[in-house]
Amino acid sequence: MTVVLCGDCLELLDRSILKQHSVETEFALTFLDPPFNQGKDYAFFDDELPPDEYWRWLTKVCAKVYELTLDGGAIYFMHREKNAEHVLRVLWETGWTLQNLIIWQKRTSAVPNQWRYSKAYQIIAFATKGRKPRVFHRLRIDAPLRPEYRYERENGMFVTDVWDDIRELTSGYYAGDEALRHPDGTRVCTQQAPIALLLRILLASTNLGDWVLDPFAGTGTTLVVAEQLGRNAVGIEIDPQMVDVIRWRLNERRPADSIALLRHYYRFTPNLDSIWSTDTPCYSTIALQIPKLFAW
Repeated sequence: MTVVLCGDCLELLDRSILKQHSVETEFALTFLDPPFNQGKDYAFFDDELPPDEYWRWLTKVCAKVYELTLDGGAIYFMHREKNAEHVLRVLWETGWTLQNLIIWQKRTSAVPNQWRYSKAYQIIAFATKGRKPRVFHRLRIDAPLRPEYRYERENGMFVTDVWDDIRELTSGYYAGDEALRHPDGTRVCTQQAPIALLLRILLASTNLGDWVLDPFAGTGTTLVVAEQLGRNAVGIEIDPQMVDVIRWRLNERRPADSIALLRHYYRFTPNLDSIWSTDTPCYSTIALQIPKLFAW
């Protein structure tokens, strides 16, 4: 079951509202990828809030999510590397227990700087409601062999807290077919999360049938992956036009959104058959662009 809600997540993260949409249980996992307060031109969000106001707002969001999370449930909170201190403080103040600070290393770009090292990663804080995770699957991947290694790994390697094998969807050539585009070729959203990122998060911290939450759903990547993995999901998005895009994306099931080809990469995970749905919806339709209906 996939539920897409349009509105302010602080208002919609309410048990009575969720029950109206047949969400009768608490969430096993939340992926939190909020606006970064960088002055971007969002239609329904002020991305230039005073810093104190911005972090108070995210503290309220994390507190609401905590209330709606199963004991042992997880949150993956993504943000800029320079704000790691604030992210960890917000999680601590709202009751979460930090498990890992994941480094998602960017593969195709680095932000240059004149007086400090260039920036080539984002952080993802993995935390749980309680001391231990309710679910944590130790994933093994067929990671590319580094030059200093002489022999192939027979059984792959465990995923660590440095993720350098997932490509971001940068602008231009490197974004590939996965990036959602308007008929004229322009990007729908330059902050679109990659399928591979959400696949790893959901595989590691959920089971079949679990409920997943994305309070800042954006282009709906979390929901697209959850549907294919046999998880239930709620996505909240404040921009009505992006909600239309999410619903279109879920309905059209583009080949570029398929997780099928990524299964081989995780084939060394011992319990893969039990956490990867065998009843995956078909994502084999022809490649489609966002229709003119959404040309803004």
